[in-house]
Amino acid sequence: MANEQDLDQIVAMLADDVLGSKRERYEQPLPNSYIEAFKAISEDPNNELVVACVDDEVVGVQQITFTPYITHQGGWRATIEGVRTASSVRGKGVGTKLINWAIKRAKDRGCHLIQLTTDKQRPDALRFYERLGFQATHEGLKMKL
Repeated sequence: MANEQDLDQIVAMLADDVLGSKRERYEQPLPNSYIEAFKAISEDPNNELVVACVDDEVVGVQQITFTPYITHQGGWRATIEGVRTASSVRGKGVGTKLINWAIKRAKDRGCHLIQLTTDKQRPDALRFYERLGFQATHEGLKMKL
């Protein structure tokens, strides 16, 4: 699991791509909103912020949220969000290890389904998730507020 000392490296990874550079604010000191979000995630037993590390360097991150649903007979789902790997390790299996870890974690938590979304501007990410067994079975809709 991530700790607050990892937050700087996590935000740097989130900001280090075409889409992230437009929506993240990687600056020193980090904006307080990241610290507040980290604390909220850490205090919630149904949210986990997971990092992959090589030595002391954070090279991957993902957030997993566990949600109970009335549908599927009151089953639980896991949602994966915010998956990123450091540019220095892309294509070296870190993302695969993160997602496989999330799948096992969801099974361990008794989830009947694991889901994620990926931006339509990330066709490589879509192919990556499909290679790992995910299927585009639904249309996802979002509204910026």
